Amino acid sequence: MLVLARDIGESIRIGDDIIIQVVTSSSGKLRLGITAPRDIPVHREEVYAAIKHGKDSDHDNRSCN
Repeated sequence: MLVLARDIGESIRIGDDIIIQVVTSSSGKLRLGITAPRDIPVHREEVYAAIKHGKDSDHDNRSCN
């Protein structure tokens, strides 16, 4: 894991197409802005887990039929 320090307004670039910018920091929480191509899904971890769980459940249901 790469760990970086950034100030508000500074960015991190992943490849040519993805930019993560620190927008604000308040009460120990960061707000990040993410710019990425539309074909690259960007989700919070808990949303990704729910999507993945839903797909796994769909797969499990199809295999039972």
